[in-house]
Amino acid sequence: MSTTSSPLTADVIQRLEIWPVDIPITDPFVVATGSRETAQNLFMRVTLGDGTQGIGEAAPFPEVGDEDRISCLAAATELARTLVGQSVADYAVLADRLTEQAPFHPAARCGLETAVLDAYCRSQAIPFWRLWGSADVRARETDITIPICSLGKTLELSRSWYAKGFRLFKMKIGTDVEQDILRLHAVHDALPDIGFIGDGNQGFSREDCIHFVSGVKQFGGRLVLLEQPVLREDLEGLQAIRHLTGIPVAADESVRSLEDARRVVRLQAADYINIKIMKTGVLEARRIAAFALSAGLRLMIGGMLETRIAMGCSFGLVLGLGGFDVLDLDTPLLFSTDPVLGGYRYDGPLLHPWHQPGLDMQVPCQTDCMIVQ
Repeated sequence: MSTTSSPLTADVIQRLEIWPVDIPITDPFVVATGSRETAQNLFMRVTLGDGTQGIGEAAPFPEVGDEDRISCLAAATELARTLVGQSVADYAVLADRLTEQAPFHPAARCGLETAVLDAYCRSQAIPFWRLWGSADVRARETDITIPICSLGKTLELSRSWYAKGFRLFKMKIGTDVEQDILRLHAVHDALPDIGFIGDGNQGFSREDCIHFVSGVKQFGGRLVLLEQPVLREDLEGLQAIRHLTGIPVAADESVRSLEDARRVVRLQAADYINIKIMKTGVLEARRIAAFALSAGLRLMIGGMLETRIAMGCSFGLVLGLGGFDVLDLDTPLLFSTDPVLGGYRYDGPLLHPWHQPGLDMQVPCQTDCMIVQ
């Protein structure tokens, strides 16, 4: 391929590469709906006419989003064919087109959108977050996730993360309410100055959730947020829980589109919306965030089992848009290795911004990838 291009083709997508990547998780990632020991993701690379490249990631999590890697790869490969020959400057139009073509494959769309946006920002010599503005460019603190596990393992993980500076613990709950209360009680007794997010991943009934909150209040635990305690369709349940417990509620699985967010607002079903690019795509996530803020809701941002590529995209929304109160951008810390170079960095619970073009990340070249050109 020529290293020179005319102005008309410099920002045009010439080639896409997609390949699988397996990242071992240090401890089994167990939630109410399933468990994982390895993140089975896809990396993607876009190459423009002038040689500029952008990278993206799809992190399907079938236990939460109904996509697995096989279906995600098939969808991403088909969608990639429609992107070749298109200008990355038309990223918003391209994102909407991808949504029309594959509405039930948000992780595949997210990976491609991220690669397109990264290439565009690199071509414009701006950091990824500058695309959305520069409302909150500063170091931010994330919580840390403690999976569903034994009481002893819960204490071991909690003490380890506490020693590294973490003070907000997202506790995975929702399979055994009495055991959930015991686990949080033990952590509270060992580390009394920490706060809890209770993430049920749709595992609770309304009654169990109310009992859980009552149990945590009895031992004096600081429960700052309940994240998706009941089934995603049960918006009335979310509404009831937030009013009966007095604890703020975050809608996660209940919000997979802007229309879902509108329903949550109409029913006053949540205090927060948890923005996740893997369940909506990047541009739709931005729209949901803007709508939620305009409607008076607060914002949380999280992810699936993602490396720093997808997390960097989400952190870019935080830095550019502003308005995010709770960051749950910790999954790269749960992996036994980091396959990505450059970009934002962690210092204990702090995420530090970057100022170089795009995501400022690199991944090793692959020879066994799917190539679309």
